Amino acid sequence: MYGLLIGDALGVPYEFSAAIDLPETCLIEMAPPPWFHRAHAGVPAGTWSDDGAQALHLLKVLLDGETGLEERFAAGLQAWYSAGELTPDGQVFDIGIQTQEALARLARGVPPSHSGPYEERNNGNGSLMRVHPAALVPAADDRILVDRARRQSLPTHGHTRSLLACSLATITSARLLAGLPFVEALDQAQEYLETTTVDAERNELRIVLDGRLDAPNGSGYVVDCLWSSVAAVLRTRNFEDCVRCAISFGNDTDTTACVAGGWAGLIYGEQAIPLRWREQLHGKHLVEPMLERLVAAWD
Repeated sequence: MYGLLIGDALGVPYEFSAAIDLPETCLIEMAPPPWFHRAHAGVPAGTWSDDGAQALHLLKVLLDGETGLEERFAAGLQAWYSAGELTPDGQVFDIGIQTQEALARLARGVPPSHSGPYEERNNGNGSLMRVHPAALVPAADDRILVDRARRQSLPTHGHTRSLLACSLATITSARLLAGLPFVEALDQAQEYLETTTVDAERNELRIVLDGRLDAPNGSGYVVDCLWSSVAAVLRTRNFEDCVRCAISFGNDTDTTACVAGGWAGLIYGEQAIPLRWREQLHGKHLVEPMLERLVAAWD
C-alpha cells in the first residue's frame, strides 16, 4: 500500500506534462525542481490524490468482508467525494470526468452495479488505479480475486475492458504476494484469464493483452496505463527507479506511478522505498490502522 501511495504522491506534480517536458528522471522528487511548472500547485508535496484515497476506501471495505461490496464501496467513494474522507488533508482534487459522472448517477439513485458508464469510450484508468487492495486481503482462490476486481470497478467503470484490466492486475499482484517473479506472475495472470474468460468477453481480453505491443505513453486509457506500469517494472531493478520511470512516460503520471508503485512495493518491500519519500508522505495516520487490520487478517 505504501508503494501505491508514494507512487501516486510522487507523480502528482508532474501530471498532464508530456514526457519531453518533464525534468530529468534523476530529478523527479516529491517537490519538483523550482523551474518546473508543476500541476496542482496548491497541493502540498507528498499528498496522494484520488487514486490513493479510492484505494484506501477499497481496502477498508474489503477488510469488512465481501458482502455488499459494490454498495459499501460506492458509499465510501461518495464520502470521499463529498467530505474528503481518507484524503491526507480533507481536500479532493484530480477527480476524473468519468468518475464524476458515475458519482452523479449514484446520487440520483442508480445502483452501484450499474452506475459506472459502460460504453467503449468509457475505459479510463479510474478503477485500475485503485484495485491493488483486491489482492492484498486474503482470498480462498483466484475466482474471489477476480470477483473483487470486477465488482470494485462497476460503480465507476462498467465496460468489460476495464473489468478485465483490473482482473489481470489483481491476479498479477496476488502472484507477486505469493513470491513469484514479476514476469511469471504476469504470465500466470494472463493464462488464468485466457482459460476462464467467457466467449462473449474474449475479444475484449485480446484488446487488453495486445496493449503490450504498444509503446508506453502513460495515458489515462486503461490498457495503456496497465502496460505502461508493466513497462516501468520491467525496465528497472528497484523501487525508486520504477516509479520514476513510470512518471517519465508523462501524461497521467500519478496513476501510472500508483499502479507500478503497488507492484514495486510487493516486489521490493517497504524498506526499499526511499526513506525520504516515506517521511514526506502525508496522511500515514490514516493508513497505519488499516495496515494493522490487514496484517491481522493474514494471521
